[in-house]
Amino acid sequence: MNYQMIHSCIRVMDLEKSEQFYQQAFGFEVARRLNFLEHKFTLSYLRAPGGTFELELTWNHDQKQPYELGNGYSHLAVGVKDLAASHRRHTELGLNPMPLKGLAGGEARFYFLSDPDGYLVEVVKV
Repeated sequence: MNYQMIHSCIRVMDLEKSEQFYQQAFGFEVARRLNFLEHKFTLSYLRAPGGTFELELTWNHDQKQPYELGNGYSHLAVGVKDLAASHRRHTELGLNPMPLKGLAGGEARFYFLSDPDGYLVEVVKV
């Protein structure tokens, strides 16, 4: 059997703010949005241009408190060829990326930034 990754879901407090973050930071596009008004939730599926993997943003309309993210260091990851240029761009956009890092003190290979709900996104040099 052959399985492929389809999507990953995160729950968000402000759907429009989260969509804007992923669009601005990474160029993701809203592939589709499903509103379940009678059940008080909305699903928004974003993907990179030309990509097939989707990030599902779930907005539960009645959620009043931020979600607990835990301490498991869970995160999403995106790849970019020019890591330094990406870091500068995210800095200029006011997205407050964390410093460039390398494994075990090696060459810079990645950095993290947080989305509006505090989910970490790792930007990795590919």
